[in-house]
Amino acid sequence: MDKKAMKEMTFMGYRRPDGRVGIRNKVLILPASVCASDTTRIIASQVENAVTFNNQNGCSQVPSDQQFTMDVMAGYAANPNVYGTVVISLGCENCQMDLVLDAIRERTNKPLEHFIIQENGGTIATIEKAVRSARKMTMDASMLHREEFGMSELIIGTECGGSDPTSGLASNVLIGEISDRMAEIGGTSILSETTEFIGAEHILAKRGKDERVSQRIYQIVHDYENAIRLVGHDVREGNPSPGNMEGGLTTLEEKSLGCIHKGGHVPVNEVYDYAKQVEKNMGLVIMDTPGNDPSSVAGMAAGGCQICLFSTGRGTPTGNPIVPVIKITGNKVTYANMSDNIDIDASPYIYGKKTLEQLGDELFTEMKQVADGKLTKAEALGYTEMAIARVCNYM
Repeated sequence: MDKKAMKEMTFMGYRRPDGRVGIRNKVLILPASVCASDTTRIIASQVENAVTFNNQNGCSQVPSDQQFTMDVMAGYAANPNVYGTVVISLGCENCQMDLVLDAIRERTNKPLEHFIIQENGGTIATIEKAVRSARKMTMDASMLHREEFGMSELIIGTECGGSDPTSGLASNVLIGEISDRMAEIGGTSILSETTEFIGAEHILAKRGKDERVSQRIYQIVHDYENAIRLVGHDVREGNPSPGNMEGGLTTLEEKSLGCIHKGGHVPVNEVYDYAKQVEKNMGLVIMDTPGNDPSSVAGMAAGGCQICLFSTGRGTPTGNPIVPVIKITGNKVTYANMSDNIDIDASPYIYGKKTLEQLGDELFTEMKQVADGKLTKAEALGYTEMAIARVCNYM
C-alpha cells in the first residue's frame, strides 16, 4: 500500500461538537469514586450502549495521586468515542462533583449530566433518575450518522503486555510499521510504558525532535527510577515478570529494546504526562505511563486515542470500556491457543512467509475496519477491564 493509497483511505466516524472524531458512540456512566462504582454498574446494565468502569479511587488520595484520577475521569468523558457522560458521585468524596464537572468541561462541550447519591434519595432513587437521563442520551446518540473521515483523524495508542521474544521480533515491529505510517499520513501514534524504556532510553532520546524532547525522555525514565530508589530498590537489578521470563526474556533491557520497536523509526515529537490530552496530527509522541497494561491503556484513552494496538507474546485478554483494543501476537503458538482473544497473527514475518509491508497493509486495513465499526475480539467478549495509575505505581 503506497502513501497515496494510505492518505486516501477513509473510515466512517462520528463528528463531535468539540471537533474531534469518534469511532464508537458510547454513553459513559462515570463513577466519581469507588463509592459510586456499584451504582454506575447498575445504571449501565439497564441502558443500551452505556458503559462504565470500577473506579477504585476518588477519595483518600494525596493531591498528586488524585490528579491522575481526575485526569482519567475527565479524559474518558472527553474521549471522542463517547457521545456524552452521566457522572455519579456519592457526595462526600475528595473528587467532588463540581471538580469533576469543571475538569470535564475544560476538555469538551459534549452532553453532560450528573447525580449525587446523597442528594437524590439514595441508591435506588439515583439509579432511577440516572437511567432515565442516560436512556435519553443514548436515544439522542442513536440519531447521529457516521461520516467519512481520513485516517489522519485517528490517534492510536500502542501497548505491549505478556511479552516474549516474538514481541520484539514481530508484533512490536509491526506496530512500529503502523506508527511510521500514521506519521506519514499526518496522524498520531502514542508510545507508552515508561518502565519499558529503561535501558533503551538513550535510543529514544536520540530520536527526539529537539533537545527539549530528548531531555524529557531521559527525565521521565530517571524520575521513575529515583522513585523506586526511595523505597530501597533498583529497578535495573530486577527481572521482567515471571511470564516474560518463562517466555524467554532475561533482562529489563532486553524487554525494553523490544518494546520501543512500537515507535517505529520516525522522530519523537512530544512527551505527554499521564492522561493529558494528546493533540492530533502529531506523528509519534510518548505518554509517561506505568507498565501496568490496563492503567497504561487508560492513560492513552484519557489522552484521546480512539483505538489501541496491543501486542502480546504470551497472550492477554485485556480490553477497555471506551477504546477498541486490537490484539497482535508474533507467537504462532499463542495465536493458536488464544484465537478467541487475538485479532492479528504477526508470526508469518518471523518465518518469512509475509513481508512487514504485507502485514502492515493487513493491520492498517484492520484498523480501518475497526474504525468503521467492526468489533475487536476483546469488544465481542465484553472485556472492559481498566485501572488508573497511582502515585504508588511510580514509587
